[in-house]
Parts: sequence; structure tokens; C-alpha cells
Amino acid sequence: MKFTVNFFLILLTGLMLFSSCNKDDDTAEKQAEIDDQIILDYLETNNIDAQPYQSGLYYLITKEGTGDYPNAGSTVEVFYKGYLTNGNIFDQTTSGPKSFQLQGLIVAWQIGIPLLREGGSGTFFVPSALGYGSGETSSIPPNSVLIFEIDLVSIQ
Repeated sequence: MKFTVNFFLILLTGLMLFSSCNKDDDTAEKQAEIDDQIILDYLETNNIDAQPYQSGLYYLITKEGTGDYPNAGSTVEVFYKGYLTNGNIFDQTTSGPKSFQLQGLIVAWQIGIPLLREGGSGTFFVPSALGYGSGETSSIPPNSVLIFEIDLVSIQ
């Protein structure tokens, strides 16, 4: 009897976990669809011809660089401006470029910046899952689509 009860509890726990994972997957999938539509609407409204990347990120190379491409282990020096689709700027460089280790940045930057050559610039249209997700920061609401204009100054 003890074996049967323990087995039943384990089975029930597994079913509950599986059920909650499906709900999380459904929620993430729905949010990805919402974000994609927001990005597509923004691109159309602003007559922007950005390219889709398999991750859900959209990008536009605005200036071809002449240097190397950074990799996941690179430290990059960039000028940037981050804003929401309503135009509200939430962060930007003001007094000079900032240096970052690429692997420590949000996923969108880890994907997008390696698409730029040193000296190049691009604009990235970021679904919420590749930005700050459902988390809230002081100036970025949960599940926000983000836009970043990035100039890749140098790779260290």
C-alpha cells in the first residue's frame, strides 16, 4: 500500500508540473505572437525594412562596419539608445561609449551585436522575451518590446 500511495503522489506531482509547464509555454508563445505583431506594426507604420532573425529579433544594419564581428566572449564598446515603441527613451549613452562584456548583456544584444562589424551600426527590434521579459524595471513595463540603436565602436 505504501508503494502505491508514494507512486500515486509522484505521478500526481509530475502531472501537475507538466500541466503548469504547458501553461507557461502557452503564455510565452502567446506573448511572442503579441510581440511579433507589435514589431511588425511598428515596422510598417515607420516604413522600416528590418530583417527577421530566427530568435524573433528583427534587425536593420544602418551602417556597414569595416572591422571584425564580435563573438560571445568579446567585450564591446558601444554608443546606444534604448526606447519603447511609443518613443520613450529608457537608457542611452550620453558622454561617451560604454564598454560591456557581451555575454553579460540581455539576450537581444548577445544575438544582435555579433551581426555588426566593428565601426558599424544597427537598430534592433526586440521581443520582450529577449529583453527584460515579464519583469519590470523602473522605466520599462513588463512584456515590453524594446528598440535599440547601437553603434559598435570597438571590440576588445
